[in-house]
Formats: sequence, structure tokens, C-alpha cells
Amino acid sequence: MTDFIKKIIPNAKDDVLAGVTVSLAMIPEVVAFAFVAQISPIVALFGAFMVGIISALFGGRPGLISGAAGAVAVIFVTMIQEGHAKGLLFDNPVENMGYFYLLAAVVLMGIIQVFAGVFKLGKFVRLIPHPVMMGFVNGLAIVIFMAQLGMFKENKKDFFGQNMRKTQSKELIYNVSDNKVKDITSNTVLFTIEGNSIKNSSTGKEVFFLSEGQVFDAKTKKVVFNATDKGFYSVKDKGVVKTTMQGETLYIMIGLVLLTMLIVWGLPKLTTKVPAALTAILIVTLISVFSGLSSINVGDFIRDGGGAGLNGIDEISSKLNILELWSHLPFNLDTLKFIAPYAFLAASVGLIETLMTMNLVDELTESRGNGNRECVAQGAGNIFSGLFGGTGGCGMIGQTVININAGGRGRLSGVMMALTLLTFILFADKYIEQVPIAALVGVMFMMVIETFAWSSFRILKKIPVSDAFVLIIVSAVTVFFDLAIAVFVGVIISALSFAWTSAKKIRARKRFKEDGTKIYEIWGPLFFGSITDFNAKFDVKNDPDTIEIDFVEARVSDHSAIEAIFGLVEKYQAAGKKVTLKHLSEDCKILLYKASPIFTDIIIEDIDDPRYHLAANPEKFPKPLGDYKF
Repeated sequence: MTDFIKKIIPNAKDDVLAGVTVSLAMIPEVVAFAFVAQISPIVALFGAFMVGIISALFGGRPGLISGAAGAVAVIFVTMIQEGHAKGLLFDNPVENMGYFYLLAAVVLMGIIQVFAGVFKLGKFVRLIPHPVMMGFVNGLAIVIFMAQLGMFKENKKDFFGQNMRKTQSKELIYNVSDNKVKDITSNTVLFTIEGNSIKNSSTGKEVFFLSEGQVFDAKTKKVVFNATDKGFYSVKDKGVVKTTMQGETLYIMIGLVLLTMLIVWGLPKLTTKVPAALTAILIVTLISVFSGLSSINVGDFIRDGGGAGLNGIDEISSKLNILELWSHLPFNLDTLKFIAPYAFLAASVGLIETLMTMNLVDELTESRGNGNRECVAQGAGNIFSGLFGGTGGCGMIGQTVININAGGRGRLSGVMMALTLLTFILFADKYIEQVPIAALVGVMFMMVIETFAWSSFRILKKIPVSDAFVLIIVSAVTVFFDLAIAVFVGVIISALSFAWTSAKKIRARKRFKEDGTKIYEIWGPLFFGSITDFNAKFDVKNDPDTIEIDFVEARVSDHSAIEAIFGLVEKYQAAGKKVTLKHLSEDCKILLYKASPIFTDIIIEDIDDPRYHLAANPEKFPKPLGDYKF
């Protein structure tokens, strides 16, 4: 039986253990981004399961891990907030309407990605230059590292021992003077301030409590106003106040992180039979649980962020009734207009991160994935995730690197990650909540060290200045702005640099025939960037009456080049001189013939005319071109 399994799944043990490891590393990142997007952690984790298992089963890159990534989550933050506001304005107001808009946007995002795969847009990832890829990897490594630093912060407590809320002042509600709170219209004294206590001026009963510029309701202990010397203001909740760990808590956190990193680094030197990351997580968890160390664990992290814990069986069960889940969403053009921009942006960012992560896996495993198939699988995963109440996702570079380093190579690793994640949510929540955040941070730190292209420092002075500039710019834009913007900026700069360099390569050798004909032999690419230099090579006024332009060593690349040739011929003809063109490619001649009938007499047909044979799918032609018959 064991031999049979090995034949079907040759890397089964490593894939299973790698999948379990990745599922543990997935939880804090997915939960953290759920809080950013203001959605339930269970929604994000369920989305990670749906996208993860579908892309693992049907995707084009075995070993690539997909889930509810932050690059996609942050796109929907504004839409969710605006959606909540729109829902309250309905004839029948709907609370949490932003969530239902999110589901529709995720489904539309998936549809866009499926179309991208069907129309084979995934192949355009080949146009991404290597410096952009290195900048992408370095930038994401820095982003992941900075995200882990946030784990060294804890929630600040207010006077009542609750998580302190950051509140933004809005409108003035009451005036304050001489420790008296007055109505802003009638100036009637409503409350008196006695130390931290705010009492009703009529009954003398304490109704509010003042602490650190915030006014708490005495019964609910929630912040209701912001207080200044001039008045009380209504508030907008901006989330939990975080403060850097101090004292024993910080030392324990650092110690456990370093222990985790030490195990991940040292264990492979002793044995490779078990994943170092998973072993480190288990050892550090056991130490934390049985030693009674006061370290923050996964359960604390979720509850401190406002979640109710990891148990999601009730919430997931409620999402299986699709008709009820989608009954709140208005299916009209207004909804489509509202969600379409966010869905398109999320689809683009998701595919870019996924395809570039796929390229990284290709390099790490020395194999090649199918980008178009991965696009379709990612889209299908997002469609099903949205339909069943989950959030959107894409390929996750951090978890993918952990998977590869742990030995995960096949589809089983991704499937195991998704199934293990679902098991944690449904049945093993109490155990997983005991895992120290420090252990997961340590694993992520080691992943950052593995992911960052340290060789980029060594090669910066050895590569062209333009490539070095692109590498640095892409890294910086990824960190400070957005992944999609970084890739587009990198590709544009690389393209402009290439065009500028190629434009300077146009050359013309001039010689004369015995009959006095002047020959211009053109070398180099003729395209929009080089036509100015191309035109400067000719001396229409002083050239003899017969001119021959030979393109045997040149390549006419675009419409601008054809227009340049057409314009040059017109100049010579206007000067009363005869011009002929030689060694143009077939496609160029066809376009010139269509442009004007005069070219039938100007272009010289020759058996040596160049013929460009381009393969639409280079991977289908692994042998030298000479071995094929065209």
C-alpha cells in the first residue's frame, strides 16, 4: 500500500507535513488582514480554505499556496466602509451591507480572473524583467518583515481594563467651562465634572467617567465622547490602541522568536526527515503551554483584535444557505457600478502577485508552471469563495516559500494546507489557539531571510544602471505603495530603458555603385524610438539622383517605422530622385503596398528578403529551430 501511494504521490510525506506547517503560518496573517478589511476572521479563513483548495487541485503551479492575502484585502477596505453606509440608506436598511457587497465583488473578481486565463493573458508575465522580479521579491520580503514587527505590540488597556479604543473627534456636542458641561444652545448646565467623575447636575448621579481625554458611559463602559477643555465631541472609532511590548512580555516574545528561528535554522543540519518549521512551532508551543509563560497566543491575538476566537462552525454553517446569504444584495446596475472598480483592481493585483509567485516557485524548483491555468483556478476559487461567504485571495509568497522550504512540491501540500485550516476552524480551535504568536513570527522571519534576494546587493554594481534603478524602485514602491503599481512602474521603466538603448543602435553604412547609385545599408531595429536617428542618416538634398536603401541588417518593427520609410520615399520623390528599397520583410512589404501603390515600383523583391518566424508558444519548440520544417 505504501509503495502504491509513493507511485501516485511520490512526495506524500513531505507534502502533508509542509501543508500542516503552512496552515499554522497562514492563520495570523489572514486574521490580521481580516481586521484591516473589517470583516470576521472566520470569513477570511474560510476564504483562504476555498481559494487554497481549488487552486491547489486545479491550478497550474503545484506547490504554490493561495489564501486570503493582504494585497487583495486592503483593496476592499474602502468599499466595505462605503457599503455599510449605503446599506443604511436603503428603504429597508441593511446592517453590515458592506460584507454583502464584498461577496459580490469577490465573485466578479473571480470571473475576471477566469476570463484572463481563458484569453491566455497569463503569458504576459513573461514580459516582466528579472530586475522587476527581484524588486518584487525584496519588497514583499520587507513588507512581510514589517508586518511581523506589529506582532511585538499589544493592546493598551483603558481605565476599566478593556482594550483602549482610538477615537476621532467629530462634532461638538457639549460646551465645557469651569468643570461644567453645558448645552451648546441654551448654555444650561447639564453635568458637573468632579475629578474623573461626571455627574448629572440635577440628580448628582454619576453618568460618565473621564479618562485620558475620553468620556466613558458609566454603564456600558464604552467611549461616547472625546473631551477637551472646550467641550465634548462625538467620536468615530478608529480601532484598538496598540503599544510596544515592554518588560517581561517583550523578553519572552523575543526569546521564543529566537528559539523558533534557531530550531528552523539548526534542525535541517541534523535531519531533514521532518519539517523544521513545524517542529519549531510544536516545540515552542509545548514550552509555552507547560511552562506557563505569559506569551500572546493565537487565541489572544484574535480576541484582542475584536474577534470571538477561532471556532467558526456556527458561522460557516450559516453560509451554506446561499439563497439566504445573497438575499440582501440588490441585483441591479448600481451594484455593478459600485463593485466593478474594486473587483477589477483586486483581480489585477491578485493575478500579478500569483503569477510572480509562480515565477519564483519555477526558479526554486527548476520547473515550469502554467500561468493561464493558474489564472482560471484562482478565478474559480474566488467565485466559489464569494458564493459561500468567503473573502477573496491569491497566491501568497510567504506561505509558498515556507511550503517549498518544508519540502512541499506537489498539489497535496496545498490541499493539505486547506483541509488542515478547515479542521482548525471546525474542530481543533482550542488547541490551535494555544500556539504562541512568537513561534509563527519566528517562522515568518526565517521565511523573510530565505525570500529576500541578498544577491541583489552584490550585483548592483555589476548590472546596468537602469536595471539597478528598476530593482530599487520596484522594491520601494512595493513597500510604500502597492504591489501592482510597483510591477507596472518597473515594467514601464524597463521598457523605456530598453527602447532608449535600442534606439541608439540604428546605423547606416553608405557606399556607391559604379553607376553612381548611392546605397544606404541599414543596421539595427527601426521602430518608434529610432526613427529620428534613422531620418538623420539621409541627405536628401545632396544625394545623387538614384538611391538604394538596403534593410538586410535591419528590422522594421512597427507602424512608426513604416511611416518613416513612407515619409523618406516621399521626400526623395519630391526632390525628383529615384529611390528603391531592398530586403524588406514580407509583413512590411504588405503594409507598404497597402499604404500606397507607388511602392510596387519602389520595392525590389529578392530571394534574400528576410522572413521572421516567431513561435506563439516557445515552450512547444524546445529543440533548435533548424530541426523543424516550416
